[in-house]
Amino acid sequence: MSIAQALKQAMSAAPGPALDRVDAFALLGHVVQRERAWLITHDEQTLTPQAAAQFEQLCARRQRGEPVAYLVGEREFHGLRLAVNPAVLVPRPDTETLVDWALEWLAQADAARPAQVLDLGTGSGAIALAVRQACPHCHMTAVDLSLAALAQAQTNGERLGLPVHWRQGSWWDAVAGQRFDLVLSNPPYIAEGDPHLAALQHEPKMALTSGADGLDDLRRIIAQAPSHLNLGGSLLLEHGWDQADAVQDLLRQAGFENISSRADLGGQWRCTGGQNLRVNT
Repeated sequence: MSIAQALKQAMSAAPGPALDRVDAFALLGHVVQRERAWLITHDEQTLTPQAAAQFEQLCARRQRGEPVAYLVGEREFHGLRLAVNPAVLVPRPDTETLVDWALEWLAQADAARPAQVLDLGTGSGAIALAVRQACPHCHMTAVDLSLAALAQAQTNGERLGLPVHWRQGSWWDAVAGQRFDLVLSNPPYIAEGDPHLAALQHEPKMALTSGADGLDDLRRIIAQAPSHLNLGGSLLLEHGWDQADAVQDLLRQAGFENISSRADLGGQWRCTGGQNLRVNT
């Protein structure tokens, strides 16, 4: 079977659901360890029986809903190539909105004192490592409850040569007594019972759902944030497309000021943040 024939078969409707063109190229490129451009220009080449069988197996798993990132073991995020596995969420492009906002904030921070930055619920380490890569003078700490997720994040950090203080624990518990200038988080925010969860069955549920309305973890993070933020520090959060108003209300109730939201690549309100201007005792 040639490369062209293998791709055509994968993108046809038989024997299972047709694969997206991007997915098919990504899976075959992973099997033969070649880029998309090479596959296109060498599509007449014959696959070895082993490569053809491996590609068929990966296609079958993708047809059953497994994310391509898990099948190939990596995902690109904000210019970084991150290793991922089923212990962590697959980094989404929309989360780059949170990273870009954080970098804007850090660009305006006092350059004479390295900013203390915290990533709550780091997963693969995507947010922490992207910020650390773009802002090498900041001091980055990252927290996750899952030991498996934290191990994956630490592996990514070591491979990329990006130093981060990795901490295991539930949200603020892992950094008790510490204060930060900037806190970032992409916490679970999907409501339990949401019909869209069926399409996410291969990703860790504990990183997806948060109570009946999806806001339980956001409530906890926001309520305890003032006691962990330095004066003038900010809390920036990712949330669901329809949760911006609710998150803004929670920030107001917690005493935050200068509250605003940012839209994602699709124009949906995806991130909301506020500033701590109260002197904490």
